[in-house]
Amino acid sequence: MKKRGKRLLSAWSVTLVIVMALTGCSGSGGNSASPEKESPGSQNKEKPAGEDTFVLGEKPLEFSFYGHYDWYTMPDWGADLATKWIQENKKVNVVPVSSGGVAKNKLSTMIVSGELPDVIWMDRGAEVEKLRAEGMLVPFDEYLDKYPNLKKWAGESTLDLLRSPDGKLYQFPNWYTTQPNGNAGYLVNKKIYEELGSPKLETPDDLYAYLKQVKAKYPGVVPLEVGQSAAGVDIMVSAFAENRPYTFNSMIAVPQGDQLVSLFTDPVYRELLQYMSRLYREKLITQDAFTQKLEQVEQKILSGNVAVYVASSPTEFGSKGNNLLKAQDPDAGYIMIWPVHKEGLDRDKIFPGDYKQLGWNVSVITQAAKDPEAIFAFLDWFTGPEGQRTIMWGPEGLYWDGTDEEDMPLFTDKFTSDAKGRDELMNATVNFQWNGNTVYVDNSKMKFESTLPPEKRNFETYWQSEITWKTQMNTTEYVNLDPAGDSEEGIIAQRVFEIYEQARAKAISSASSDQEVLSLLDKAEADAQKAGYDKLLQYKTAKWQENKQKLEASK
Repeated sequence: MKKRGKRLLSAWSVTLVIVMALTGCSGSGGNSASPEKESPGSQNKEKPAGEDTFVLGEKPLEFSFYGHYDWYTMPDWGADLATKWIQENKKVNVVPVSSGGVAKNKLSTMIVSGELPDVIWMDRGAEVEKLRAEGMLVPFDEYLDKYPNLKKWAGESTLDLLRSPDGKLYQFPNWYTTQPNGNAGYLVNKKIYEELGSPKLETPDDLYAYLKQVKAKYPGVVPLEVGQSAAGVDIMVSAFAENRPYTFNSMIAVPQGDQLVSLFTDPVYRELLQYMSRLYREKLITQDAFTQKLEQVEQKILSGNVAVYVASSPTEFGSKGNNLLKAQDPDAGYIMIWPVHKEGLDRDKIFPGDYKQLGWNVSVITQAAKDPEAIFAFLDWFTGPEGQRTIMWGPEGLYWDGTDEEDMPLFTDKFTSDAKGRDELMNATVNFQWNGNTVYVDNSKMKFESTLPPEKRNFETYWQSEITWKTQMNTTEYVNLDPAGDSEEGIIAQRVFEIYEQARAKAISSASSDQEVLSLLDKAEADAQKAGYDKLLQYKTAKWQENKQKLEASK
């Protein structure tokens, strides 16, 4: 499973892990230098004039790799069929550096000791800029034409948005795209739905009536599952306005003309919370949404004890649940419905999810790397067609054999006949997908699936083609709006986020009436303004306008 679902988490909820660590570290072991100075050791990193490009497989390449996340543990390189093939045929070995579950402390220690890894896989934005400003990163500009996959597949506008204030590119994106992708939407328990007469499920009123039916007839079933931390609530904001993805909730800012304005006073957000509060009071949604673990959500979906599930990627558990339930009862399983929307709204302008050209996260190469060009050459190959085919579906000859005129894999019969083995391979390599090429992977998959009869099509791929890819909005213009955590705006942002979380939870789970919901939001607005919310909104507006100018210039 691609980690696209993590985009739902507000960038403000991610700890800015190096804010303090980078302060005053300019003398750490030669790994820090001001942007104006030549970085230590950089004289040895330039290729002699006229030297050819680095060719994978001609000589060994080994580099260290650090995934900057508490949750991330890199699997053993070479232990699965895909990375074993890369190791043997491309002579590449990747040495993991573990966060040990404490990414913030780990990176701080590496910076202070002057022992940075060769590659850091991390969230883009303020953290990357701190490293870049301290002279710890290697720019990619001189490599882009020599190794053309990234430039070809990501496109100039994406690369321009990733460039740092000095105009250079230091970030290699993951799951970047130039076309819609994503799975956000509504999963419906097929058997329960049909037993209740397959009623119309188009508007919030339709959904409310249906959930009441479920509660009355199926006492052991959760009518509406909204997932861990009630994340599905934010997805449902799309039901109350056209062109309104959950992105604005996580930004805690709403576009109005050429300005970003308060979320707390936004009529659409206020209507959403009133609706969800009513569902909560009537026990029509998950009662432990703010405390349950993700494993609990999964178990409910797999066992069929949910009537409707709304999430940023409901197909992840839905696919597993569909297979399990159908194995027990051919009439059971899950379906997806077109996103719920208020009466009178244009259904084609309802977007429960979003996608961004920049994708999810990025890889950066540090000044510790002995041969950064060789590492870039590998990353560029990895994001290209051969690299993507290999890391997604294993080496040639097993689940794919040869390519078509568009350089897409020709999948073998084993791809469908050995679904268990194929899925085991794909699961084994998911945490090596550092440079995902969304367009290549999705188009390869969709082209193949279109040749299969409906009963043999992959659950996720089928609903992506039918609904989810059609209902995801391009929100690229809203990337990189968050300030550095140690800036004045960053400190304000943290406080506003705390106010937002508290108000959201109280409005849904504690408010006894619609009026109380509004009172809680009014108080949140007043508290946020005292904390400097207006200054933060001005900062975000300026960043948003910069993005729009960059996107317009690259057309």
